[in-house]
Amino acid sequence: MTIFTTFADHIDVALNTLIDEGLLPSDIDRSNVTIEPPRDASHGDISTNAAMVLSKAAKKNPREIAQALAVQLEQIASVTEVEIAGPGFINMRLDNMVWRDEMLEIAKRGDDYGRAPTKTGKTINVEYVSTNPTGPLHMGHCRGAVVGDALATILEFAGNDVIKEYYINDAGGQVDTLSRSAYLRYLEALGRDIGEIEDGLYPGDYLIPVGKRLAEKYGDKYADAPEGDWLVLFREEAVDDMMDMIRADLSLLGIKHDVFASEAALHVEGKADIAEKWLRDNDLVYDGVLEKPKGKTIDDWEPVTLPLFRSTQFGDDQDRPIKKSNGQWTYFGADLAYHYQKSESADALINIWGADHAGTVKRIKAAVSAMTQGKTDFDIKLVQMVRLLRGGEPVKMSKRSGSFITLKDVIDEVGKDVVRFTMLTRKADAQMDFDFAKVVEASKDNPVFYVQYAHARICSTIRKALDEDIVPSDKKLELLEDEEYALVKEASNFSRLVEAAAKTREPHRIAFYLNDLASALHSHWNLGNDRPEKRFILAQDKDKSAARLFMAAQIAQVLKNGLKLMGVEAAEAM
Repeated sequence: MTIFTTFADHIDVALNTLIDEGLLPSDIDRSNVTIEPPRDASHGDISTNAAMVLSKAAKKNPREIAQALAVQLEQIASVTEVEIAGPGFINMRLDNMVWRDEMLEIAKRGDDYGRAPTKTGKTINVEYVSTNPTGPLHMGHCRGAVVGDALATILEFAGNDVIKEYYINDAGGQVDTLSRSAYLRYLEALGRDIGEIEDGLYPGDYLIPVGKRLAEKYGDKYADAPEGDWLVLFREEAVDDMMDMIRADLSLLGIKHDVFASEAALHVEGKADIAEKWLRDNDLVYDGVLEKPKGKTIDDWEPVTLPLFRSTQFGDDQDRPIKKSNGQWTYFGADLAYHYQKSESADALINIWGADHAGTVKRIKAAVSAMTQGKTDFDIKLVQMVRLLRGGEPVKMSKRSGSFITLKDVIDEVGKDVVRFTMLTRKADAQMDFDFAKVVEASKDNPVFYVQYAHARICSTIRKALDEDIVPSDKKLELLEDEEYALVKEASNFSRLVEAAAKTREPHRIAFYLNDLASALHSHWNLGNDRPEKRFILAQDKDKSAARLFMAAQIAQVLKNGLKLMGVEAAEAM
């Protein structure tokens, strides 16, 4: 239970009383009633819009409902003042004992403060990264990786069972290209002159070790063999090497998936055929002819009968083929089968995709809705690309990769924590600049530094106090003043923000919250620069110092818990 859920219960009881008194109808919908802090802290500690959102259904003036509700809320022991604002908002001020109790709750729960006290009983599959296994991860993959991983952690913290999944696109033309590219490096390792790597193949140096390993393993067995003898074998070997590289890159970000699902295995195991049969049995796939592409003149176009998914029944603009004319599965068909497989082990599915996949969202949502008969919650979060800068100028490409900046290059330069935190400082669907110079600045304009410094500052202060024989203590919390309580009130928002981030599936909310909490801490600290009596350590008043340090320790705990959700270390010294 949080302060806000406790007051949600109080307001429910008060509304029940108004129903008993005949002011509200018994079946009134309360789903839009909110309980949250006022936007302006000077207005109080808890605010509710109950009177506003219930007035229309009750056919009453909102202030009439607010006045009746205020009478009920004034009877709550911890409420010291109830005020009706504007057309009917209700603001409440709480006794300081509420905030003292919250500090004790933070201290009691420690690393679990903010964690849902009970499980939801829901299993959520979060699929993220899922880049083609054709090379090392680059910064185009980084943002989705961090967003997906942080979201999975938040969902688990909010009481869900979470499956973190990576879908390996190891079937299709791109892995055949990988196989041919690896074969060239294999020949090179055998001493052959491969000349310039032709267009269409992968030129990156990262395939040189792959070629060397293949040469050591197979010798010159395939040096002059026809492609049919080595294509599949080298494809499997190269994909395995690429996935080892990708796992290593992800580990640098602190990311570990629970499941790696193979598209190739999906087909080998007949899962796609099973999905197609189910869809045909339920009249969701039929054999039909696609319309000729509009606005184009194609001289050799001929109508071809293909298996089509009835995606127009679910909001798509046309039915979509699940197989090509040669019998191979389309990307859409393979994705359809893959999601059918995922839905068998999860109540909800979340995909983290790059914004360049926006055009396929409608059709895959239609497919999942059809296959699960609307029972599986399915959400797709689109993540915008990141523009890399150095001092405002675009960064040059990496020689190792051939055409992009690798994730490893960036982490080696600025560190995991900087990368992860920065990726969460904006909404996932908003454009982002990553400037190597700015993300390592030791300034308040750099949110990574600003939040970590807040935690380190508290840790440093407590170490200094211990050296002076002052120990944080909850024995005299009544000595705390308004400024200290303001910090505790901000910290008490953490559990509510975790719930909101999980519900909306927006991990950036945690980063925004931590920045607000760090700002409050730094502002409070700065009071002591001009007013010595506001400092955390008062040599002449050890009791008040001990209380302030106990309070500070709880702020540090909340900062630590929030940073952990983001996969970022809570620095103890900087």
